[in-house]
Amino acid sequence: MPDEKNHKEKDWKGFREIDRAIAEDRLTSYTWKKTWADPWGKAGLVLFGVLFTAFVIFVIIYDGLI
Repeated sequence: MPDEKNHKEKDWKGFREIDRAIAEDRLTSYTWKKTWADPWGKAGLVLFGVLFTAFVIFVIIYDGLI
């Protein structure tokens, strides 16, 4: 096809970057949805969120009192 030949001659690096970013975002979205659907994955995410929140609260309290 003549269109394919023209695309090979021109280097569309910027568009390839955008295409790759879109593909990676879809992959990331799929991974998060798949992890949230898994009971162990959901428990891990919730545990991480709770521990991270507890750490932030600890740092705020510790730095605020001293």
